[in-house]
Amino acid sequence: MKRTTLSLICISSLALSAVAQETKPDNSAKNQRDRAGETKTSGDQSNSSEDTKVTADIRRAIVKDSSLTMAAKNVKVITAGGIVTLRGPVNSAEEKIKIEQLASAAAGGAKIDNQLEIKESH
Repeated sequence: MKRTTLSLICISSLALSAVAQETKPDNSAKNQRDRAGETKTSGDQSNSSEDTKVTADIRRAIVKDSSLTMAAKNVKVITAGGIVTLRGPVNSAEEKIKIEQLASAAAGGAKIDNQLEIKESH
C-alpha cells in the first residue's frame, strides 16, 4: 500500500513538473524591465507619513469601488515624494480611467503617474 501511494505521488510530481516546464511565463519582459530599476516597484514606496497616508487612501478607494474587477483592485500604488505611480494590468480602458480618477480624488493634489496597462484579450 505504501509503495503504491509513493509511486503515485512520484508519477504525479513528474507529470506536474513536465507541464510546468512547458508553460512559459508571459511576464518575463516586464520582470526584466522592473529589475533594471527604470520603473517604480513596491520597494520604492516612501515611508514618510504623508506618502503612506496617500497610498492607503487610494488603496481604500480602489478596493471600495465595486465596479472594478479583481485585477483592477490589485494594481500597484506607489507614493514617493508626493508623486503617486499606478502600475499593473487592468481589463479595460474604463478601469484605467476609473482608477486614475479615484487616485486623483484620494491623493489630495498629489501628481498621478498612470502607468496602468490594459490586458490584451486572448
